[in-house]
Amino acid sequence: MLHLDRSTGQITDRQFREFPDLLRSGDLVVFNNTRVFPARLYGRRAGIQAQTVSARNPAARKFLPGRVEVLLTKQISQDPNEWECLVRPGRKIGVGERIILGEGGLGEAGELEAEVTARGDYGARRLRFAPSQDFFATVEKIGHIPLPPYISRDDSPADRERYQTVYAQERGSVAAPTAGLHFSTEILARLRERGIETAEITLHVGLGTFQPVRVERVEEHKIHSERYSISVDAAEKLNRALTDSRRVIAIGTTTVRTLEYAATQYGGKLGKEFGIRFGASSGEANLFIYPGYKFQVVSGLLTNFHLPESTLLMLVCALGGQELVLHAYQHAVAQRYRFYSYGDCMFVE
Repeated sequence: MLHLDRSTGQITDRQFREFPDLLRSGDLVVFNNTRVFPARLYGRRAGIQAQTVSARNPAARKFLPGRVEVLLTKQISQDPNEWECLVRPGRKIGVGERIILGEGGLGEAGELEAEVTARGDYGARRLRFAPSQDFFATVEKIGHIPLPPYISRDDSPADRERYQTVYAQERGSVAAPTAGLHFSTEILARLRERGIETAEITLHVGLGTFQPVRVERVEEHKIHSERYSISVDAAEKLNRALTDSRRVIAIGTTTVRTLEYAATQYGGKLGKEFGIRFGASSGEANLFIYPGYKFQVVSGLLTNFHLPESTLLMLVCALGGQELVLHAYQHAVAQRYRFYSYGDCMFVE
């Protein structure tokens, strides 16, 4: 674990087991308890909207059973049958196409069937699934863990537990809040032993995690919205910490986005003057944090090392200071830290 002290600019190489001892007695540590589900599905297209392929073309025999990959990125509503997805090969799958998902072969019934109802940019599609007895149970059966694109291997059964935090509860993410992967039951027990207060919120990580910045002016980038919820208990803990001027330490960038967005949604100016920024709430968070942002809630952050030019790295730079964070990244490269989801972490305070 790399430790970056913003007040001094000091960079220290540590072990993650030291993290509880770096915290202050009044700190409130906030976790994102979302749970990753096997949201990557494989199947075939039915070919309803496909162009005719000549029977004399050898490819004709492979056209209809062509493999399709669907990544469920966001449930549209409480109805589990409506989803925003990423689809491959996107350019060949138009509106009206039916997709058969599951392990069945050509001519056999798939486990799930969906129709493409709308299309978006970069392979995004809206799918309506045919009613099934238990949609999520079927997804758990036939789905695959959606490992990040820079992990160039198929998922394995071990990833169902390995790509999951030990405190994960609320199903709904297509990517893990990876800073939380470092925690074990022993580390959590150490926090309790030291009397460190903790709270849990939920942000279901969706398409925004995979969306690169494609604009020249960072201010023009539009981040995708993601579902969040904050309980009464978490809101009360957050309000007390802010009222008492205690530090709020976020575990992961997803926690930062949730807390900072939710704080902007509280309507009472008088309440804010007394530190009451939170109430029990849920909704869609779409806050894009980049250098120049003024933090209202978060004082410290535990985070993994992120991809260059990503919105996640921009968020870390906004909190830690761009020059300091990039210097810390140079140090991490020189010291052979491991980057990305299954890599090492950095504590910025």
